[in-house]
Amino acid sequence: MSDSNVIKLAQPGVFTDSLTEVLRSGARALLTQAVEAEVAEFLAKHADLKTETGHQRVVRHGHLPERDIMTGVGPVTVRQPRVRDRASGDGERIRYSPAILPRYARRSKSLEVLIPILYLKGISTGDFEEVLAALVGDAPGLSASTIVRLKEVWTEEHARWQKRDLSAKRYVYCWADGIHLEARLEQQAQCILVIIGATPEGKKELIGFTDGMRESSQSWRDLLLDLKRRGLATAPQIAVADGALGFWKALGEVWPTTREQRCWVHKTANILNKLPKSLHTKAKRALQEIWLAETKDDAVTALETFVETYQVKYKKAADCLTKDRDGLLAFYDFPAEHWKHLRTTNPIESTFATVRHRTIRSKGCLSNKTALAMVFKLVEGAQKSWRRIDGHNQLPKLIQGVKFADGIEIVGNSVAPQA
Repeated sequence: MSDSNVIKLAQPGVFTDSLTEVLRSGARALLTQAVEAEVAEFLAKHADLKTETGHQRVVRHGHLPERDIMTGVGPVTVRQPRVRDRASGDGERIRYSPAILPRYARRSKSLEVLIPILYLKGISTGDFEEVLAALVGDAPGLSASTIVRLKEVWTEEHARWQKRDLSAKRYVYCWADGIHLEARLEQQAQCILVIIGATPEGKKELIGFTDGMRESSQSWRDLLLDLKRRGLATAPQIAVADGALGFWKALGEVWPTTREQRCWVHKTANILNKLPKSLHTKAKRALQEIWLAETKDDAVTALETFVETYQVKYKKAADCLTKDRDGLLAFYDFPAEHWKHLRTTNPIESTFATVRHRTIRSKGCLSNKTALAMVFKLVEGAQKSWRRIDGHNQLPKLIQGVKFADGIEIVGNSVAPQA
């Protein structure tokens, strides 16, 4: 036993537990295997190529120097194999561009998402290295100057995205909403205007993303006109949004042929707010019978039943439902497979639920440009996991002018039989 009573304390940001070391060792081994497999696949792809002397043209050529990749379990040291094209002459060389470990990558994608989250939470630029060290261990290469450069890159990426050409794009459906985030924006009343579209292949894409006033028709008009100026010539067939009058007014002016579909989640909340809490369960069930009805006629019957039940004592609740009757039932004129996508603004709400959770109000403020760039990076990451809409094979029919009634394709003068 040592007779010294001096106890060595762990330094901030340094992991000493064996579990973390095991995780890092496992991550290093897996990454090494994946990198080696990627190189082997590339070499096998060019195995038939020979030099003038008959030797293998594309071969391994040692390794690049070791480098640390920042990950969720701290830095992981890896070595990237080199690949050499031994062909002589001035012809085009075969170059190896690794996908798993890009040439200049210094951090994993999980950290690329974590950095804008911390920034929006109020972490100052100079504190990033310390905060990340507490989260993932030693964080070399993430100094204040590195964070500033990253912020500038993301701001430039957002600016380029806002100016991208849309002339080759077409969206059959779109969802719109004004999202209020508790991030540190300059103006108290500002929010982020978001438009997501569905391509003819059923893929969801972020179309519009900018700051503005949620209830302002001018802000929505500016965004829609900007999309048209950049080449989005064909209007979506239907737009889904809540009851914000500013968006619907701008839509009517810029895309007058686009059908209107009100979000049932927002409408249900608005109606329940006009009823006593003791009636919420019963009223919510009655509202579900409307938008879950098999046909438009059944939905109308359920709507009229709701109005008859609550009209006398709760006129405001009944009027809230009837004033948007046509807009609430527009989805019945589209393929039944798409109904669950068209009844709500869920594509936006589900994405921004996570973003909202990750952003809080804190002291100080961000410039609009910086805050938008940070949130844009979060949404850009979320977009990679968006699922295609169900029944996407029906979308080309809508483009061709095929009509639907109660979700079923109309053939001639009759509804086509269901398979």
